Amino acid sequence: MFTEKTLQEVQEGRKKWEREVEKARKQKAERKARFSTVSDLEIQAIYTPEDIKDLDFARDIGYPAAFPFTRGCQSTMYRGREWTFRMFSGMGSAEDTNKRWHHLLKEGETGLSTAFDFPTLMGYDSDSPRARGECGKCGVAIDTLRDFEILTGGIPLDSVTTSMTINPSAAVLWAMYLIVAEKSGISWDKIGGTIQNDMLKEFIAQKTFMLPPEPSIRLISDTIEFGTQSVPLWNPISISGYHIREAGSTAVQELAFTLADGIAYVQDVTARKKLDVDDFAPRLSFFFNSHLDFFEEVAKFRAARRMWARIMRDRFKAKNPRSWWMRFHTQTAGCSLTAQQPYNNVVRTTTEALAAVLGGTQSLHTNSLDETLALPSEFAATIALRTQQILADEIGVANTIDPLAGSYFVESLTNQMEEKAWEYIDRIDEMGGMLAAIDKGFPQMEIADAAYHYQQQVDEGEKVVVGVNKHVLEAETAPDILRIDEEVEERQIARLREVRANRDNRMVNRALSNLRVASGTDKNLMPYVIDAVKEYATEQEICDVWRDVFGEYRDPGFF
Repeated sequence: MFTEKTLQEVQEGRKKWEREVEKARKQKAERKARFSTVSDLEIQAIYTPEDIKDLDFARDIGYPAAFPFTRGCQSTMYRGREWTFRMFSGMGSAEDTNKRWHHLLKEGETGLSTAFDFPTLMGYDSDSPRARGECGKCGVAIDTLRDFEILTGGIPLDSVTTSMTINPSAAVLWAMYLIVAEKSGISWDKIGGTIQNDMLKEFIAQKTFMLPPEPSIRLISDTIEFGTQSVPLWNPISISGYHIREAGSTAVQELAFTLADGIAYVQDVTARKKLDVDDFAPRLSFFFNSHLDFFEEVAKFRAARRMWARIMRDRFKAKNPRSWWMRFHTQTAGCSLTAQQPYNNVVRTTTEALAAVLGGTQSLHTNSLDETLALPSEFAATIALRTQQILADEIGVANTIDPLAGSYFVESLTNQMEEKAWEYIDRIDEMGGMLAAIDKGFPQMEIADAAYHYQQQVDEGEKVVVGVNKHVLEAETAPDILRIDEEVEERQIARLREVRANRDNRMVNRALSNLRVASGTDKNLMPYVIDAVKEYATEQEICDVWRDVFGEYRDPGFF
């Protein structure tokens, strides 16, 4: 039986609900009337000198190759040398990927880039129960040095640089590359390239794990020290914001969390290895996402260079101007591509690539139109490469340096990006640094909230995705896509077993035992990894040593 009091509470509850509904309706109407970036930074109708009245040319903009490097690190930029055309490639077997590499080099690619399958990324061999069904599906399968010898067959390692997107097991794959070069008669001081080797962003966003954070950072510092001493032209780390953005972050979060990761690595190497910052900082490299919002991305790249220069000079007291440089690779946004009307992705990729070029990237990968459906076909990858070549050769954007400098809008947005990114970095510093922030789940939750907010905007139509929530087609024709034959796994496992049968297992066991002992000390582990790889130890055999010594990491999950 309802009492008068109960009815009154119900009525009050309904009025409260109606007020909340009306409030939400008004907020929705206001949002639709707003103009904002993809990251939801509000954009004014017009920008004037008043918006950059505090900007000082010498302090904040300057000239290319001069502090704070807002306009670029090289004095002539693309007038002196084009950015590196580096297409992300990796599929099936080592033979398949080698064939794609040769095709792209023939078509004008100027740098190689390698995607590995999930077992390789996670440090498992192709015949592991955890690997079955995944062999070669999202990248190339690599188990031993033999695979790497096939992968690099006919590739001039002393005249083309290679980037490898590998993180938990980066030291192992890098060791394979070094030994292949050595076997080809190429000394390590003649080879150049990059291993991604950035575990902090894995804990934050991409989630390919092997070891807990502390030993993961220890391995990264080992590779940085080894590269500094033995492979001077190699970038031993690519501090990556790309996957942070792909996980749903805003542009500001991508910028801030990437730089905070960089700060953590510099702190660890100087403390753990006692290296002077100027010994290794010139070989640090970065990797950013170029998303859909054209001006936001240009501003992000310009702000990133300026911030890193100030971090290295003022925070870490680096004296070598090369230590102040931020050199970065850019990839267009995979998360912006749609399965619906996939040929529209060519336009998305083109504008994202243009933003990267006008933002001053050193290296660029353009995504293929079919990458939301499968690994890129040769046809689609060639179109993506041609997109870069048209930008470089036909439309004039490489004729002058930083052509958007001085724009009231671009300079104001660059300042805004920097200001908001510093706020994040200050908060992370207050928490005790990036490792402490990750332990608290701070960047993970910030990204999750941003991703949810953006999806809400798409669902409500505030943000338009052509072909998804506007201009939708009733029927579509899907392009032909690349499919990895199931026989790839059978052939890969057969080769792996052949290697195990023909190698000197006594020498393999000795090398793995030496690695195990060294892992319990503070010695640099790269020489021990190289010794094991030379004896054709498998990737998993090496990684299992570390899993035994250091333990495995499990994502705690934050909600």
